Amino acid sequence: MWKPLLILISLTGGLAVLPDTPAPSAAGGPRADTLLLNPETGLVENEVHYLVKAQCATVCHSSQLILNNRFTRDGWKQKIRWMQATQNLWDLGETEDPILDYLEKYYAPTTRVSRRKPVGPIEWYRLP
Repeated sequence: MWKPLLILISLTGGLAVLPDTPAPSAAGGPRADTLLLNPETGLVENEVHYLVKAQCATVCHSSQLILNNRFTRDGWKQKIRWMQATQNLWDLGETEDPILDYLEKYYAPTTRVSRRKPVGPIEWYRLP
């Protein structure tokens, strides 16, 4: 049976296609083409997005710092600790775990989607 798709284009240039049931990526995480992106931040929009926005992006720094980096959960936690130690970030308290869950789910190294295949082994040769 035919299933309608909703295609959204965010103001940041992101494209999101929302089928009835999103298929997982090869890495097991969410597919980039099935996620709704917030037009203001460019971040994946869900129930925790506004918490991330309120505690991190657009309060102290641009969401581009999140979009341009990929870390494991531990890596994101280390970044939070660094910001607390050096940038006067407040204690996130009970919001820290949901924020880390969000960052781990959508901005971990394995969820990065690229349009190009990684460069494979290169055979170098000497020019005459």
